[in-house]
Amino acid sequence: MAIVYKNMTEIVQNLAPKILEEIKKANNILLHCHLNADADSIGGALAMMQVLETMGKKVTVIRGDSELSASFSCLPGFEKIVHKNFFEVDLAQFDLFLIQDSGSLNRVSNLAPIVFPKNLKTITIDHHATNENYADINLVDSTYPATCQIIHDLFVAWNVEITSNIAKCLMLGIYFDTGGFRFNATTSGTFKVAGHLAEIAPNYSSLISFVEDSKTPGVIAFQALALSSVKLYCGNHVAISGVSHASLKDMGIKESEIYPDIAAVLKSVVGWDIGVKIVETEPGKVKIGFRTRDEKVYDVSKIAVACGGGGHKGSSGVRMNVSVEEAVKRVVEVINSIYPELGK
Repeated sequence: MAIVYKNMTEIVQNLAPKILEEIKKANNILLHCHLNADADSIGGALAMMQVLETMGKKVTVIRGDSELSASFSCLPGFEKIVHKNFFEVDLAQFDLFLIQDSGSLNRVSNLAPIVFPKNLKTITIDHHATNENYADINLVDSTYPATCQIIHDLFVAWNVEITSNIAKCLMLGIYFDTGGFRFNATTSGTFKVAGHLAEIAPNYSSLISFVEDSKTPGVIAFQALALSSVKLYCGNHVAISGVSHASLKDMGIKESEIYPDIAAVLKSVVGWDIGVKIVETEPGKVKIGFRTRDEKVYDVSKIAVACGGGGHKGSSGVRMNVSVEEAVKRVVEVINSIYPELGK
């Protein structure tokens, strides 16, 4: 345990006691899954829920704006997630909102502007460098590759038991947010934490297999549709996939079946330095994801921020109220302005 604690950053060490103090004062605690929730969001929420329940707290985890993928149903506690978005919850019932893995309030909900009532204490736990520090207490540390790794370190600092079920939730969040330990933010500390979790839950790999092998025909149809739409820009160094809402509707593809890693597939091609996925989830509303082959050369968070979004240097995103065609035009303009050398 001491070895794991040794890798904890000063930010986490300094804020861990303050966050625990607020948790101890609270009775009813709200947790959420962010928009288009991934393993880091769902796993982190469920792990925190289980620890808070052992502290005697009443905990509610809400689904948020998006339907949750059934591939994550293997996570312990998944069935306890309440199928409501932020605006369907009576905030007067809660005295603490732990906002995890959400760099901005529109990741909590994109349905309307969010204003917290005075009775509600808010705490952010996040690893996105573009986090807007919108809570009362903001634990934001972008040196961590996953929010679940921060949560693990908080549990260690709080000296709470990490059970097998909690370890499974944290391991899946770390595994998928590091791209299977491939992304640059992955450190030796990440492997030490993963090793600690693997000791507690040695059968974690069966959950990873479940998530990866639970695709629906719609997911495969989306992959085919997205890859068939790829066009090259900026001197053939930027690959953009653009899928319209009409195409999704024609093929009966649900929003939960939109494969998240198309941009990662594109940037895997030699010479395609930036991969971009643009999907029109509703008429006139697009979701955009950016990935880069080398974040030290092309920081895609700069592109996302310029478009009104955020994220990491190697992986970021944004939502825009425009058509696919307008989104492509805007993205290309931004990339050309930030990295004009790509078009030469």
